[in-house]
Amino acid sequence: MVTNAVVCWHTEYMGLAVGELRAAGREVDAEVLARISPVRSSVVNYYGSITVDYERELAQLNDQGHRSLRTAATDESGVGL
Repeated sequence: MVTNAVVCWHTEYMGLAVGELRAAGREVDAEVLARISPVRSSVVNYYGSITVDYERELAQLNDQGHRSLRTAATDESGVGL
């Protein structure tokens, strides 16, 4: 059940990211989107346990209940969209 919740989370945020790219005038090809899966991600942990600091996570939510999308300017790893 937790894996399904993570996949739903990824689906929601992938949609938000695509919407933000399109709003910024970037073309996002539907054929490319058809081949992207929210399941194929390094953060989907199928076999281990996860520890979550709920208070910290909830503090990061905006008025719509979403976290801010990462951008090249905010991504700590230095990897942009």
